Amino acid sequence: MQKQATKVRAKSDAAAPPVDLDRTDKAILRALQRDASVSNVALAAKVHLSPPACLRRVERLKRAGLINATVALLNAQALGAGMLVMIGVVLDRSTPESFADFEKAAAKVSGCMECHVVTGEFDYFMLVRTRDGESFNRLHAEQLLYLPGVRQIRSFVVLKQVLSTTQLPL
Repeated sequence: MQKQATKVRAKSDAAAPPVDLDRTDKAILRALQRDASVSNVALAAKVHLSPPACLRRVERLKRAGLINATVALLNAQALGAGMLVMIGVVLDRSTPESFADFEKAAAKVSGCMECHVVTGEFDYFMLVRTRDGESFNRLHAEQLLYLPGVRQIRSFVVLKQVLSTTQLPL
């Protein structure tokens, strides 16, 4: 049985036409998720294409917005940011202005790796990296307590990271 191409919308634009992803496109994306430093020649060999054809496909995937960036994943522990804290935030008001003010300020919090609007008990979850308990306490006292519109902050210190990946299932 032959697999059909998957259609995905590019660049988070609902009006954009879907991009057809065939088996080779998915193989390219899987390989680049594992190691984006791979040379085009090596990537082409892995996905059974000529180097020029592989390069054209990678460029097409970039133009379509399916590849946002090529980055190095750093070792947080080795760089002095080994403590990971998840922070649940409840705002005192649910207005577009209060959300915008909070989001602007949250983007400036030292060590903030992620910030997400969520449903349920909290309005936001932030993922923050810091050196240790003392540095988190300082961050809490100097930055988190002063975020605009915050009614409640709950911090969850990660004791053990069981799984963390940047690879999307394809």
